Amino acid sequence: MRFVWAVAAFVLATVMIGAGLAQRTVFQGPRTETTAISVEDEAPFLLIDGAVLNQLPGTQTLRAQGEGEIFASYGRTADMQAWLSDSEYNHVTVDGEGTVETDLVEPEVVEPADDAETSEASPAPAEGSTDADPEAGAEPGRSPMGSDLWLDEYRQSDILIAPLQLPDEMSVLIAADGTAPAPATVSVTWPLQTSTPWAGPLVVGGGILMAVGVLLYILGIRHARRSRGPRRKGLPVPVTEPIDIAIDDPDKGVISSSPPTRRSVTGRRAFAVIPAVAVSALLFAGCSADAWPQLAPTPTPTPTETVIAPEGQHAPAVTKAQAERILSRIADTVADADAALDGDLAETRLEGAALAARDTNYKLRSAIADYQVPAPIVAKPLEIILPEARDGWPRSVIAVADDDESKTSSIMVMTQQDAWSDYRLSYIGSLEASTSLPALAPWYIGAPQVEPDSPFLLLPPDQVAAAYADVINKGEDSEFHNLFDAESDQLRVSIIADRQRRLDDFNTTAASTGSLEFSATPGAQSPFALATVESGAIVAVNIHELDTVKPTNPDAVIKLDKSPTVKTLSGAEQSATGFVTTFSDQVFFYVPGPGSDEKIRLLAYSSDILDAKVIK
Repeated sequence: MRFVWAVAAFVLATVMIGAGLAQRTVFQGPRTETTAISVEDEAPFLLIDGAVLNQLPGTQTLRAQGEGEIFASYGRTADMQAWLSDSEYNHVTVDGEGTVETDLVEPEVVEPADDAETSEASPAPAEGSTDADPEAGAEPGRSPMGSDLWLDEYRQSDILIAPLQLPDEMSVLIAADGTAPAPATVSVTWPLQTSTPWAGPLVVGGGILMAVGVLLYILGIRHARRSRGPRRKGLPVPVTEPIDIAIDDPDKGVISSSPPTRRSVTGRRAFAVIPAVAVSALLFAGCSADAWPQLAPTPTPTPTETVIAPEGQHAPAVTKAQAERILSRIADTVADADAALDGDLAETRLEGAALAARDTNYKLRSAIADYQVPAPIVAKPLEIILPEARDGWPRSVIAVADDDESKTSSIMVMTQQDAWSDYRLSYIGSLEASTSLPALAPWYIGAPQVEPDSPFLLLPPDQVAAAYADVINKGEDSEFHNLFDAESDQLRVSIIADRQRRLDDFNTTAASTGSLEFSATPGAQSPFALATVESGAIVAVNIHELDTVKPTNPDAVIKLDKSPTVKTLSGAEQSATGFVTTFSDQVFFYVPGPGSDEKIRLLAYSSDILDAKVIK
């Protein structure tokens, strides 16, 4: 009976193992599905819509093949279309029936009107980019490499393979160099759900059943050997005298009742090792994770970092990784400009008050050997990112970065004027060590920009600079004095101390022949404001401090022997009418809402000499 059960176990084990292995081989099917993208018309760019990438669930693997360097980037579809609005490109989409199709998109040129009042011969903006101005774009054939608009980009030679997981709102741009035709051999691959959860249990169960069959087979053999042949009765002898029966015949060998020898035991063990090795091999064949039932929920793959706004709200201008990359590019470019005293290079990444301060520094350093180098732009680590929630342009970002060496922090405003422009830094200030920023929205939500004349703040942003300048000029006599928090205002403290020091020095040398006056006015840079969580706003403004020195004696002149900076900027060594020196302050405030008990609080500032002129 043992042999019957052993054979049954062998047969069933063979069926189970065969079924398990078949699930992992011949019956498993393909592990991936690939869609080839057909491109008939040559164009410098290929735009793959998010719907194409999301035909199947799971991660997407983009594959593009061509000669030379291949470029790919991804971003919001509206941004991509805005960037391509003045260029010819192939657009890959999915029609209503789920078929992938490729259409050649040409820039739409608006014919000039007969009257010259509104003549704008420019491409029509892409859908979803209402604020984009195609006239601001570069000439056809521009390179897409290094654009601040992309959330990420890839570059490889001859063949490009990029793993992605983009939502429907994202698209992928493929190009060569922006002039040559984009690669035409492009495909998208998705993994298929080809798990075989019963392959592992079948293989392992079959292996266990085979081991049971082997055991039953061994027991059957052992039982058959013990029960082989007729049993003989022994001679009647006293019970107390055991009989040792042995037939010692050289021709027939020795028959003994002693235990089996070591040689026979080893042989049986060797016989049992063969199925054990086979079972081990079968066990390894079914050890992968997808060959077993998944009792725990399947982990969701980490998606590619994207910018998807909550329903009803514009998307934030940048992602965290994108902001870090942009600020690093700005810091590197400005560092090169500082070393070369190159204002044109600085202008590619700076604008407004920040650029004006750099231009003045370059002029002074080119004439004064030991003049101080401006502080570098701090890019890492980036502690706070508050992007503007806006789909159009211009769009801006407020960022706070820490300088580990100097133990200081910088707050900056970066702005992108249109889809083709790089972000430029327009405001920068140093945060006080004791400064606490107001509650801000997370980067993946962003914040709306506050209009310059917004009545929903304690003071509209376009009035903050004038009000603060009035406080600097008049102190407690200013009508705006009670609106500003004096305890946190280190800028006013430094301005008062510096003015008193210079006035004391002037009075000791030229009080009888000249006068020194101070004043503050709103600067030339427009204010910028982003909303905070408590219905307030971070407001960046520009303020000019003016130092006016005049002779009070008609026979006297103002000499600049001890003022090389004023001499260099004004281009004069002395004047009978006097000089006006302008300092530029970039100041960040927290302006609360009108119903708040808080006052306008100074957050950060930076001061630089801007200009000096002869009074005419």
